[in-house]
Amino acid sequence: MSTVTAYAKTAPTRAEVDALTGVTVVEFGTDWCGYCKGAQPIVEKAFAQHPGTRHLKIEDGPGRPLGRSFRVKLWPTLVFMRDGAEIGRVVRPGDLAELEEAFAALKA
Repeated sequence: MSTVTAYAKTAPTRAEVDALTGVTVVEFGTDWCGYCKGAQPIVEKAFAQHPGTRHLKIEDGPGRPLGRSFRVKLWPTLVFMRDGAEIGRVVRPGDLAELEEAFAALKA
């Protein structure tokens, strides 16, 4: 049985995300997106290797201001942030190495 967390239908404001302290990864996508579903096993594996990392899964789409503020074009898009500043992003991750590289940049 899958333990994949659904994308949240409600999102914080950009100001709230920018005010977060510490490390945060904001993942944009939708529950019906094939690319999002396909990426979940490696996303889950990456987060399992980085326990304690704040992970916000936000539903994106037309009229969703948070995704637009990050200029999200494709799903899933994972934005890696430290103290409210974007450090990196991974769009449509294809392997664990891409995510690990982004996690490593958060620690640099």
